[in-house]
Amino acid sequence: MSLDVSPALLEQAERGEVDEAAFVDCVRTSLPYAWDMISSLVAQLKVDGGAFADNQTPPPDEQARGQLLRALASDAIRGALQRHFGVRLAFQNCHRVAVFPLDPEVDERLARFTSVRAQLLNQSPELRDC
Repeated sequence: MSLDVSPALLEQAERGEVDEAAFVDCVRTSLPYAWDMISSLVAQLKVDGGAFADNQTPPPDEQARGQLLRALASDAIRGALQRHFGVRLAFQNCHRVAVFPLDPEVDERLARFTSVRAQLLNQSPELRDC
């Protein structure tokens, strides 16, 4: 299981609508490496400004890598994180996470980052099995 869901949150889901803040907190506590990575990139973006902030350092271990994959591969988790932080998330390979502001002026840069060309240029033999 990718998230450590409390009985109360599970009960809430079984009854119907889930409080998104409670879901985001579940993500924060269940996927701390992914949470910290995204949080630090959001902070970097706010401090530095610019079109985006990204991480190019591979995770320290497979557990951390798995957290990034779970957070960014799940539409529900990714969407909740984007709404919570007020950013758009982009992901390449097994570790290159980027945050983009919700600003139409960076749409072209986001499109370049998420393009097939950018994906191909971001490949390396070291990342083949990530």
